[in-house]
Amino acid sequence: MRSPIANILSGLMLIVAVAVNATESGTTPSQIRAEADEFLSGFADAQAEEGFDVRYEVGALDDRLNLAPCREAMAVSFARDPFRSDRQTLEVRCEGERPWRLFLSARVKIHGPAYVASRALGRNTRLTRSMVREEQVMINGVREGAIRDLSSVVGMRLDRPVSTGTVLTPRLLSEPDAVARGDHVMISAGSGAFRVRSRGKALGNAQTGEQVMVENLSSSRTVRARVVAPGRVEIPM
Repeated sequence: MRSPIANILSGLMLIVAVAVNATESGTTPSQIRAEADEFLSGFADAQAEEGFDVRYEVGALDDRLNLAPCREAMAVSFARDPFRSDRQTLEVRCEGERPWRLFLSARVKIHGPAYVASRALGRNTRLTRSMVREEQVMINGVREGAIRDLSSVVGMRLDRPVSTGTVLTPRLLSEPDAVARGDHVMISAGSGAFRVRSRGKALGNAQTGEQVMVENLSSSRTVRARVVAPGRVEIPM
């Protein structure tokens, strides 16, 4: 017959054995998905404060997956910019004595305000405030990046025609010509402090830094000049 002390010692050894076994058990897929879900929930909360609505879904993992135990908190991060695509990859890492790393797929849809064309617009149209409107769009569903800043739209020139509701992106827009054909321009010629100024007329379109042919209205001569600012050209001497 075993003594009470022996029974107590045996029970303690069993408790220790169970505790050790629990400590040494591997990291399960459900634990990894829970960490990923917590990370994305925190991301959604942070973006809500910036005016974005984030909806997400964590991808599946093989239930047979059994990685080394992670005694420290797992680190979760996006493998690429979440604002560039809704199909994301999460990197999950465990540091420590037996480190590991894996990648988990996720769908992350970010909705927020961006500017779209309020009507059909032709190529080379110079945008005004009335030509655009703000709408809720899926920001990371626009590959080139939706424009959210009005100052990045107004005054810009369309590089191709767009239909009503088209989300405006940097690739659709370019800086307007500083000088357009038929514009009256100020011609500056000379070097250093000595300069001669006269009025002229642009014979083509050009942006700042480009060259354009201009007609000197005083002499009727045609010269090539460099655009230095809107309405201003310079003839180097």
